[in-house]
Amino acid sequence: MGESNPGMRIKSSKVVDGPSRAPARAMLRAVGLNDQHFGQPFVGVANLASDLTPCNYHLGSVVKAAKDGVSSNLGTPFEFGVLTVSDGVSMGTQGMKASLVSREIIADSIELVAFAEGMDGLITVAGCDKNLPGTMMAAARLNLPTVFVYGGTILPGRYQDKDVTIQDVFEAVGKFSKGVISREDLHDIESVACPGAGSCAGLFTANTMSSAIEALGMTLPGDASIPAVDKRKTQIAYRAGEAVMNLLKLGIRPSDILTAEAFRNAITLVVAMGGSTNAVLHLLAIAHEAGVPLSIDDFDSISSKTPYIADMKPGGRYVMADLDRIGGVSVIMKRLLDAGLIVGDVLTVTGKTLEENLALVQDPADIDIVSTVEEPFGPTGGIVILRGNLAPEGSVVKVAGKQHLKQRGPARVFDTEEEAFLAIEQQLIKPNDVVVIRYEGPKGGPGMREMLGVTSALMGQGLGESVALITDGRFSGATHGLMVGHVAPEAAIGGPIALLKEGDIVLVDVPNRMLEVEISSDEMRARSELWRPRPNEYTSGALAKYAKLVSSASYGAVTG
Repeated sequence: MGESNPGMRIKSSKVVDGPSRAPARAMLRAVGLNDQHFGQPFVGVANLASDLTPCNYHLGSVVKAAKDGVSSNLGTPFEFGVLTVSDGVSMGTQGMKASLVSREIIADSIELVAFAEGMDGLITVAGCDKNLPGTMMAAARLNLPTVFVYGGTILPGRYQDKDVTIQDVFEAVGKFSKGVISREDLHDIESVACPGAGSCAGLFTANTMSSAIEALGMTLPGDASIPAVDKRKTQIAYRAGEAVMNLLKLGIRPSDILTAEAFRNAITLVVAMGGSTNAVLHLLAIAHEAGVPLSIDDFDSISSKTPYIADMKPGGRYVMADLDRIGGVSVIMKRLLDAGLIVGDVLTVTGKTLEENLALVQDPADIDIVSTVEEPFGPTGGIVILRGNLAPEGSVVKVAGKQHLKQRGPARVFDTEEEAFLAIEQQLIKPNDVVVIRYEGPKGGPGMREMLGVTSALMGQGLGESVALITDGRFSGATHGLMVGHVAPEAAIGGPIALLKEGDIVLVDVPNRMLEVEISSDEMRARSELWRPRPNEYTSGALAKYAKLVSSASYGAVTG
């Protein structure tokens, strides 16, 4: 057998060392291993490649580069497949209920493979929205030396001499329904919006989470913003292979990196950039797996003292590839570090601290895409937590780039996303309405569907500044407008949102952190006594299991 390094082979040695493990070695010789491979650390390379989505369909080349980086540094890589589902394809259908559920299954499957096969280290290569937090949840559970590699952002398309993204296609559906554009126009936008491989172009959920993971220190500097089609993507994947071997030598594990300070850094970056509200769910879930105390109120307190300094879509003008051209997420983190808003003395997968990683970052002095901390685009960050008699456990709203922060109006109540979308298509929603979509929470959906079709249709009809929406479901990172999600407790367990009636006056007040319905506590109690739970449409299979196990959105919608 090859030379063993016991300090780096804590798990794999139990699988392949000694006479009794001859059957395991025999199996592994069939897939190309030899005596030298058995004596090297085993590194699992989780590959979430899929033809289902541009976010993931190119990941094969990224995975190959990561494996080469491991092999060249005396490690033995094992590629294994992990599922993905495409939010963009399933959006607006019953299939979207599988999206958040897939996050848990991704985490479970990576955990089980690494546990069963004795992996010593891990590289995860992922692209679509739920891939990223799912792999980080697994890394936190396993606590093996791990490096994350992002598949990369898609480049924007071009339509009528302007950059366009999938957000524009969803909003074009609303414009078409109102007769603002023709079917031919809709087809033309659809045909150019997604020009190739990569995750959705703006600061939507995937790019938000890649940024957060870079701030957490779990990926190599610069990885968060590199476009999928850029040759630097395979180069950084190769370096990730080198990096995981270095982590094994140094004995650095996710528990050394995923600290409370690292999570605060990630939240600070997300709110400074105006990132997706899904970051709340996902960072809570990762922190839960890491055993780090974190609550939704931490997002509000950090956001209230963090300036908004990145002019990124959907609320702003620029896409991730634009940010990459001026230095990527590192530029924003460097400005936040220099202003004392993030902590530099935290460990990262480079084996160095965040401050050391940022020491050589060149500031481009570009104030079109990224402002200074001293003269920000907005005085506070992009995520706000609202509470009140409609959301005793809290709710989440993104305010980056918004002027419409307060609305009082009659509730238009819908028990499914489809009912709400039909009403919007039929132009039944009017200015000053507060659209309520309920029974779409983690248990009630089940699966907490995103509402991008609904929110984009409202924007496309020109109602973005005159209509508010509240839901116990959630939103795509491409959503913008006065849209309040994650309302908890959810309707399925009798939360106050289940007790609303058509025409109730609802107040959404972002500056004062309030989400209220103007009825008395006695009336609320009376309605509660009459309320009865709705039967779950899904009585078997993955969705039924998820509904039984899942927690409140305010705790990250975790299942364990």
